Amino acid sequence: MEQEGIHAYIIPSSDPHQSEYVADYWKCREWISGFTGSAGQIAITLHDAALWTDSRYFLQGAEQLEGTGISLMKQGEPEVPTMEDWLIAKLEARQLVACDGANFSMAGINALEKKLNAAHLELEYKKDLFIGVWNDRPALPTAAVFEHDVKFAGKSRAEKLAEVRAGMGEADGHLITTLDDIAWLLNIRGYDVESNPVAISYCLVEKEKAYLFIDENKIPEALKTLLQNDGIQIRAYDSVSHFISGLNEAYKILINPSNLNAILYDAIPDGCTIMKGQTISTLLKAIKNPTEVAHIKDAMAKDAVALLKLFRWLEKELEHRKISEVEVAEQLIEYRKLGSDYYGESFPAIVGYKGNGAIVHYRAMPDTCAYLENDGILLLDSGGQYHNGTTDITRTVSLGNVKAKEKEHFTLVLKGHIALATQHFPEGTSGIQLDTLTRQYLWKQDLNFGHGTGHGVGFFLNVHEGPQGIGPNQVGRYLESFHEGMFSSNEPGLYIRDEYGIRIENLILAVESGNNGFGKFLKFDTLTLFPIDLNLVDRKMLTIEERSWLNAYHREVLAKVKPLLSDEDEINWLTEKCRMI
Repeated sequence: MEQEGIHAYIIPSSDPHQSEYVADYWKCREWISGFTGSAGQIAITLHDAALWTDSRYFLQGAEQLEGTGISLMKQGEPEVPTMEDWLIAKLEARQLVACDGANFSMAGINALEKKLNAAHLELEYKKDLFIGVWNDRPALPTAAVFEHDVKFAGKSRAEKLAEVRAGMGEADGHLITTLDDIAWLLNIRGYDVESNPVAISYCLVEKEKAYLFIDENKIPEALKTLLQNDGIQIRAYDSVSHFISGLNEAYKILINPSNLNAILYDAIPDGCTIMKGQTISTLLKAIKNPTEVAHIKDAMAKDAVALLKLFRWLEKELEHRKISEVEVAEQLIEYRKLGSDYYGESFPAIVGYKGNGAIVHYRAMPDTCAYLENDGILLLDSGGQYHNGTTDITRTVSLGNVKAKEKEHFTLVLKGHIALATQHFPEGTSGIQLDTLTRQYLWKQDLNFGHGTGHGVGFFLNVHEGPQGIGPNQVGRYLESFHEGMFSSNEPGLYIRDEYGIRIENLILAVESGNNGFGKFLKFDTLTLFPIDLNLVDRKMLTIEERSWLNAYHREVLAKVKPLLSDEDEINWLTEKCRMI
């Protein structure tokens, strides 16, 4: 910074594709700070440093930043300045703020520059200071890409490309930069990002052909031939800027300024017509087709069997020994591997015992994890990636000695979960409107939770997928209202610091509920198939309708999972967990 005349440097969590989870090569913020959360950005001056993250990571951030000299800024909390305001307070007029624009969207750079310039600060967004500093920086991934079979996807590449082209209007080309969109569009998957089966690439879709910018060595010859037969030309990943800069000045290019990084945006020739809009494939991807839905239901049943085996194993082992949180996560992977078409975790499992459960995105580590015993509450949030679907489920269970306050809190969360699961609403309803349904019972007790209630879920893709979401503040990639076929999570929670965390998460599908002359209405079908711990439910707090839903849900779990079991003890275990209340 001193050599370059830079007075402040900003490091985000993202990559050139604006990904939530990134390949090791782009984990610059993690490398310099030690903070491993998926969201956050750090600002460094010549004398100070601070990191901003959201409420999911407040406890984790405090622990990981302790002793680093980096201040934790609890984003959105009262009296906490924004990163821009913090920089403005720290710097003098005409001083230089820098960042690597490859890891910022053009929209993000424009907003940052506007705020800094108003305070008479300058922004230089073409500075990668990690070159020559991070000497053991990991290389870009090189694992082979593979085809996602159309028997799972439900639509061929040609069909999906036709749908995108139909939405391009007058554009000559649509530049797609988000990795999950490209994977979905071309029916390819990869190993480039932990738990996210994507391949690092760009794609330019034109009316008659398409270009895939990727490390060509990662594409097997057979797949390369199939792609070429579908009119997809392969170009080197690092040639994308040069290719874009060479476009004809009469070219009309459709881009999403919220996803396109600033460096690539600058490569577009001045004479080109830049058409700004949403990435067309994002909404297409969010609405699951009938083939995908059928496969998702199968994946849910397989996942339920793995969880059943895990919890039975846990109960037996705890009879004679303590078990680490890490061992629980490892054992769950082994049980999921027994299911057909298993690929891997959809995210590293969150195994939070007692107070660790209050750390929303906690990740147990061998040297510091807790050991489970027959006492207190365990929160287990996990998911599997299968070639025929992505799962994400949270169960909070009692391991023994249930306290009245724990049951009360659990039941309040359950009531909110049921409220969303049973709601009917007009198509086009926003996630902000739906979010209050899950919080109403907590709010009446002056309680709340800091994360969103739900997120979109991919199909053998990213476990967090826009454009829809359910939360108090719909920002970024979760702005879209709800449409039939959208696949999302329902996961209200409550977290009591140093004591326990509660979250109940099922995956839900938006389906048509009816039309009585007031337009199309939707409701949610719950697709996750695993019992909710009745030992934590205060029956007296539930209405007749809520008990009816819970009993009906458990009847469905038993009906759909029992046929997959051959062990009589497993059947008896599931039957007991699905008992009527």
